[in-house]
Amino acid sequence: MADYRNDQNLYNNRENTNINGQGQAGKVPEYNFWAEEMSNNSYSSFNPNTDSRETQYRTVEHENNGAKKGKGRKVSAFILRALCFGMLAAVSFFGFQKLYLAFNPDAARYNPGISDGGFDFGTRGVYELKQTNPGTIQTKPRSAITSVVKETIPSIVSIRSTSTEPSIWFGQQFDQEVEGSGSGIIVGEDENELLIATNNHVVSGANKIKVTYIDGSESEAIIKGADAGADLAVITVDISQLKKETLDAIKIAKLGSSDEAKVGEMSIAIGNALGYGQSVTVGYISAKDREVEITDGYNTKKMILLQTDAAINPGNSGGALLNAEGEVIGINTVKYADNKVEGMGFAIPISKAVPIINELMSREILKEEEQGYLGIGGNEITEDVSSTFNIPIGVFVKIVDEEGAAKKAGILPGDILIGVDDIELTSMTQLSDYIKSKRVGTEVTIKLMRSTNGTYVEKTYQVTLGARPETKKASE
Repeated sequence: MADYRNDQNLYNNRENTNINGQGQAGKVPEYNFWAEEMSNNSYSSFNPNTDSRETQYRTVEHENNGAKKGKGRKVSAFILRALCFGMLAAVSFFGFQKLYLAFNPDAARYNPGISDGGFDFGTRGVYELKQTNPGTIQTKPRSAITSVVKETIPSIVSIRSTSTEPSIWFGQQFDQEVEGSGSGIIVGEDENELLIATNNHVVSGANKIKVTYIDGSESEAIIKGADAGADLAVITVDISQLKKETLDAIKIAKLGSSDEAKVGEMSIAIGNALGYGQSVTVGYISAKDREVEITDGYNTKKMILLQTDAAINPGNSGGALLNAEGEVIGINTVKYADNKVEGMGFAIPISKAVPIINELMSREILKEEEQGYLGIGGNEITEDVSSTFNIPIGVFVKIVDEEGAAKKAGILPGDILIGVDDIELTSMTQLSDYIKSKRVGTEVTIKLMRSTNGTYVEKTYQVTLGARPETKKASE
């Protein structure tokens, strides 16, 4: 209770001191809103002994009115500046918009907030929300590539060949078997045989050829005909070796036209890549009629090929290059392999290959005693030799059998054979394979170039093929 009285007395003393101006000198009045409104000068001029409270209030009110007038002028100036800035900004914005529309007249069409008269707050240029009607989406169960592959892959086969090559080990020569892999395209079928086109280098020199079909079954094949210059061959399979299930699974390929193919069109390569089985790669026709130099390590020749960026790997040789309709437009043959090269594969144009394939398909497989005999020995003149010595490309006749058909027809040593029937000759192997496919007594047309007074002159001879000397002796 005593504490309360002491606090009350302290409060009363403080209140009396503040009102009457008595108490300790320099004591500052307590904080209140009225004191906050006063400046230091007005507060220091306040004298409770000489001025009444009313006089004091009027003095302070007069000073506050002056301050308010100053603040009013500042506010008016600020508002005026803001209005000027807003007007300048608006003029600049609409001016820029006019300039933008002058250079981009279609902008108002794609931006609903922009029109030729500035922003349009009406109905023009505003999207109207409506209910969206359900659309119809057409889907395909398979992509176009999948459909092409499904229809075409039964006509593509894998080829595995076995050949014998000499090998030297510590000075001793041994024969070793070497396996190779490639691909082929089924191009024909009759009641006796199944015909498969491939590259010559896939089967050349092979002792044994095995073909694997889409259903995984296998059969043996033999070479029916080969053209080393064109790098084409046709192998044949005795159809009696094939089961009915296999015959039902395979198809004959649909051949198209490489002449009608266009650069930039899609291309699909199917083949036995790396011997793993059939695989599919996709790309585009990069170029047509590309002149490419092909070398076997000994000789170089030039071929006119289709170029594609679809991946062609070892084992793809002899496989099909297809267009988007599933037609064969090329026979995959080579690719550039270099760490500086990417996506440069080549295929034999099917339009150039078809006449050769047809001729190879029509060849007979004859017994040795039935095979025709021309009676010459010679060497091929390659591109390099031709350009070096300025002589025609073909088969150079080195010797002529005195009892052979060539001698009787008038062919001489030094002649260069450039064609037989409708086939352009580029190698001795090509000529030999063709003659062996003809029966004894068959007449063939030989075209050759003969040097006369330093100039090569073309001549044509009709030659009737004779029998091989060894078969003659055996028959006698």
